[in-house]
Amino acid sequence: MVQIISGKKGKGKTKYLLDKVNEAVQTAEGDVVYLDKTAKHMYELSNKVRLVNVSDYPIDTYEGFIGFLCGIIAQDHDLEEMYLDSFLKLACLEGKDITEAVQTLENLSDRYQVDFTLSVSEDAQELSEAVRSHIIISL
Repeated sequence: MVQIISGKKGKGKTKYLLDKVNEAVQTAEGDVVYLDKTAKHMYELSNKVRLVNVSDYPIDTYEGFIGFLCGIIAQDHDLEEMYLDSFLKLACLEGKDITEAVQTLENLSDRYQVDFTLSVSEDAQELSEAVRSHIIISL
């Protein structure tokens, strides 16, 4: 399953995402991973959540980012949920259509039973119809 939190920068997406991940880790039977572009939210996350600072790694293309995600999935067979803050920046997709990326994540989710929740710095109406069907909240 892929869920999206959409809204322009500064609307509170990260706060919502942090609350969601901290709530989810209480009931998760497997591992929970939070990907961000910095480590500044480290102390806002439960210590049961694995924080990955993506900027520590040399990722500069969408394909590289998907490979990075696959590497995380491959090394953790107990992985249950992944939360991706600033998805457009992490995935090198700023200013681009994310329909294919969301479909790729949906395929990974189906194949490896990992749920993805993304924060996307776009208004809902700026996203394609296929992507809008994944929005759980628009801020």
